[in-house]
Formats: sequence, C-alpha cells, structure tokens
Amino acid sequence: MSKLLDSIEYPEDLKKLKLEELPKLAAEIRELIVNVVSKNPGHLSSNLGVVELTMALHYCFDFKKDRLVWDVGHQAYVHKILTGRKTKFPTLRQYNGLSGFPDKNESEYDPFTCGHSGDAISSALGMSCASAILGEKKSIVAIVGDGAIGAGMSLEALNHAGYLKKNLLVVLNDNEMSISNTVGAFSKYLNKIRTAPIYMDIRKEVHNLLKVFPVLGKPVEKTMEHIVELIQGGGVPGQIFKDLGFNYFGPIDGHDFRILTDTLNNIKHLEGPVLLHVITEKGRGFEPAYQNPAQYHSAGKFEMCNGKIKEISPDSKKIAYTKVFGNTLVELAKIDPKVVGITAAMPDGTGIVSFGKKFPDRFYDVGICEQHAVGLANGLSAGGLKPVVAIYSTFLQRAYDQVFHDICLQRHGVVFVLDRAGIVGNDGPTHNGIFDIAYLRNLPEIILMAPKDGDELKSMLKIALESGKPAAIRYPKEDIPEEKLSPHYKKFEIGKAEVLREGSDGVLLAYGAMVYRCMQAAEKLNKKGIDVTVVNARFAKPLDKELILRLVRNNKLILTVEDHALMGGFGSAVLELVSDAGENLNKIMRAGVPDRFMEHGPRNLILKNIGLDEDGIAGRFIAMLGLADVRGSFISAGKRRLTV
Repeated sequence: MSKLLDSIEYPEDLKKLKLEELPKLAAEIRELIVNVVSKNPGHLSSNLGVVELTMALHYCFDFKKDRLVWDVGHQAYVHKILTGRKTKFPTLRQYNGLSGFPDKNESEYDPFTCGHSGDAISSALGMSCASAILGEKKSIVAIVGDGAIGAGMSLEALNHAGYLKKNLLVVLNDNEMSISNTVGAFSKYLNKIRTAPIYMDIRKEVHNLLKVFPVLGKPVEKTMEHIVELIQGGGVPGQIFKDLGFNYFGPIDGHDFRILTDTLNNIKHLEGPVLLHVITEKGRGFEPAYQNPAQYHSAGKFEMCNGKIKEISPDSKKIAYTKVFGNTLVELAKIDPKVVGITAAMPDGTGIVSFGKKFPDRFYDVGICEQHAVGLANGLSAGGLKPVVAIYSTFLQRAYDQVFHDICLQRHGVVFVLDRAGIVGNDGPTHNGIFDIAYLRNLPEIILMAPKDGDELKSMLKIALESGKPAAIRYPKEDIPEEKLSPHYKKFEIGKAEVLREGSDGVLLAYGAMVYRCMQAAEKLNKKGIDVTVVNARFAKPLDKELILRLVRNNKLILTVEDHALMGGFGSAVLELVSDAGENLNKIMRAGVPDRFMEHGPRNLILKNIGLDEDGIAGRFIAMLGLADVRGSFISAGKRRLTV
C-alpha cells in the first residue's frame, strides 16, 4: 500500500496535502522514526513529541526564505525528513550518515549546526535584526523547550528581544521535560499555566475565533485584540512574557493540526516579538516512550513491537566510567557529610542520579544553567562544603568564566567531574569533549587529572575531595578496561605519574583513556622487536616534572598520547615543560585529535581513523623511531665534521 510519506520530499510537497490528510502523514513519520531509531540509537521521545508541531510550521512558513532555528536540535528528526533528507534518514547518527542534530552542511533548511541548549532565541533575534537592516521580509522562528527557556542565555535573549521589538516568533515547546523532568521556579510557573482552569475554554474560544479570522486587512488587528484579551485576560497565563515585551498566545494543543495551523497562519503577521506556548507530549505515538520518556530520550537499540531495550553487550561484567563515578560519589558521601553534588539537567547522563536519590538534601539539579551550577558550587564551597560538579566536558565550556572567577581565583575546593571527555561518538562535533585540558590548564590553582581505569577514577575522586583545591577529572564515554573493581582506594601523590612498563627503545607517555591503548600498542611493538616504556601520566597539571625530564634525557623518542585536541593539550604541556628546562624538544612527538571538528561516528572508529587505537599508536611510534634514527645519524655526522 502506498504511503503519503512516499510523496513527500520537501515542504512544498507537504503543502499540497489537505489539512485532514496530515494526521495520517504524522502517523507514518512516527513509524519511520521509531523504525530507524530502534536500529540506530538516537533521540526518540523528543522527536515523537514534535511531529505535528514541525509539520504545522513547515505547512505555514517557507523556510527557504524564512528561518527556523532549533534549540539543542535533538528534536529535529521530523524537520530532516521533511527537508530532503528522508531517503538518508536510515543513516541517522551513523558514520558518514545524517547528523543527529541540525547541520548547516547538510541542508539549506539548517541555518546553524547546533547541539547545545539555550542559544536559539539569541541566534534568531540576531537574524531578525539582520533582516531589518537589510530590508528583508522574512519570518524568523525559534523553537525552544520548556527546559531551555529557563537557561540563562534564553532569559537574556528574551529580555533583549522584548526591548528591541523586532519581529520574532518564539515557539515554546512545553512537554514538562528537558531530558529528565524540568526543574526550577520557571518550570513551576509553566505548570501553573498548563493547569489553569481556563485552559480548555481558551483553546475552544481561540479555535472558534480563528475559524472566522481574516487573513489580511484592518480586521486582523481587532480580532487579534480579542484573542489577546481572551488568552491574557486577567494577567494570568503568560504574564511574565507579556511583561518582557512579548505578545503571548497559548497554551495550545501541539497535536491538533487545525489549532496549530490556524494560530500560526495568523500570528505570523503580527509585528514585534511573539511567544506561542504549545503543549506537547514526549514519546507520543509509541507507548513505551510515552510511558517512560526519559528512558527513551536516547535509548539503545530496542524492539519496535514492544519497545524492549536490547542488551548493549553480552558481557554483563562491563561497567561504564559514568557508573563508577556515581557509585564512588555515594560511597564517599556516606563517609563525609560535607560532600554535595551538582548537575545541570544531566543527572542520568552524568551518573549522579544515584547520589541524588540517596542524598536529596545534598543534591542540586540547576537545570540547563551551567554558569549557575559553577557559581552555586562557589557559594557551597565558601560555606564549608565540598561540591562535586558532574558535567559533560563539552558543556563546561559554557561556564568558563565561572571556573576562572568563582572557583580558581577564590581557590575553592570544587571538583569538576568531566564525563564524555574525548571523542564522544555518534553525537558528533557539538558533544566531543576534546578541549577541556586546553581551556582549563592555563588557569592557576586547578589540578587536572585523568584515570587510566575505574580503580584510578575512584582514587582520584577521593584525592580531589581531600585536596581542598579546584580539580577536574576527565574520563570518556566507554567502559572501564578492568573486569572487577577493587574495594580499596589507591594512594598516590598529586602530580606523580607511574611507570607501567620499562623499555629501551623509547616511551609512550599516555594520559587517561589512552593508557591501556598504549599498553596494547607496546605489546604489538614488542612482537616487532621494539621495547618501549609505557607511562601513565595521571596528571596534566601539575605534571610529573622529575620523571618526564628523566625520560627525555634517557630516551631518544617520547610519544605523548591523548584523546584531546593536540593544540593546548597534554602533549603541549609536556613540550612547554621540556622547553622551559632547556632539554631537547626534537625527542618529543605528539599523538592526539587533529585541529578540526571531528565528525560523528562510533568512538572506536573515529579513534582508529585518527591513529589513536593501538595499531595507530604502534604505527606512529615505528614511523617516528625511523625518523629519529635518521635525525640522529645526521646530527652525529654533523658533529664529526665540526670537530675534525
């Protein structure tokens, strides 16, 4: 049987359909999304919730001329399907396939490549200002979730937009959740609007008014006045947005095509900033995701028939770094009542959710507000507590000034636990945590460390908390290499590395997740008759100066290895140390992430492609060993000529 979706490639095809045909198309789109995401794990619940809203926006606007800006972008799958990417949709989040987020390199319908939250209103307002200066007539639409609307950047943009009075439509997609349940006073305010007794009556009245709503002419203004009075009457729903200078409409049903299209077709003619409050349901149309939207926010592979999550790995002994951190934090908090936990809307993703359940009075989820998370940690530390801020490496970038001003400058003992450090996998360039060493190690007072395995992560967390200093621990999105964790904590001095293997042909100086890969590379090199020393650096700041300089003096080649950007990373720190000591820099080579934004794809595949798997590390060492021999012969010959 032919499907409506077969005839849809671009928004102009969508607009050929009658309004009553749209629900059937919506069902087919949901089926396609569930089918693809069941095989290619991605963001399911959020996308199922915006099917009708996305279709209505493309039905009412021309986003070749107009502009549609997604906040975060993990809910843009429907948008991709409707904008020429339907046939490639099965490649979603696969290597060389479609990105899981809007990508300006994929389509003219994507003005930005975006994967972080809170910036959509700012970007859309900037585009509106540009259109006004250039004399262009176009609609600028930003879609923002109820979690993102409370982000600091979103509130700053709302404040500015209300002041500038530029034409801008902000669609508030309210599903009562970000990834987990939305937190904060703003969430409570939105809930008050949702549950207001007049909500259902307003929807009916607006619908009746819009049936006779003229498209053009002076009656538009009069009719809109009636709608505004009806929806905003008594200053109850949306008053905060009105006070900020926005025309507020809603809340309306985000799954009713008639209400959506009627409302959008008419408010798009209004001058100035407009906020449309739309109520949607995460996971709509797929019962398992509807019942448990958080679990299916970014679920693994699952059965389409019943939603059962498939086992990721048959090896049940494997445990992720994230879980080791969560369990260890709970252990340490039982011993020390001063330990408190903070996250920015990522309790599950960072593994701190178990701490929150065990110690609810010592746990703070601040919402999508990374700056505030770090600022809060500053105050907690000043008050005599020991804050642990669990955050993704790529998201801590958003709070850089707070790390400098509120933590390091104050010399406060705050521990940053940087999950998803290094290549993160199918989320791609917006989520790869490959810059944290560079943006942190130039700050005075901070300690930077990375564990080689789960046991070392446990010990580092304990050491960091006991240090009373600013500290950051980075680790990747992968399983720990050992099969069983020790119940004990290892003791080692801050700034001290460890030699794991002795060899006479050179050194692999590894940091964090690269240590075990270097050990495997050493085994491969040994089979070729090359015997290398392997060092677990442990710290990027302070470095083990004594050991590193001894290695430089006693070896003809040292290869530093890190899953971080080469520029400013661990290897750069080693070069600076050796240079300052006046030692021979020619002995040192670096392996790491090249100076470009890395594409999405499985972590191990991307690491292999850039030479950071065991084969790549071994191959690089062999090549550099040969180069070192050539350089050595040339230098020796030169010295002989000079002495004759």
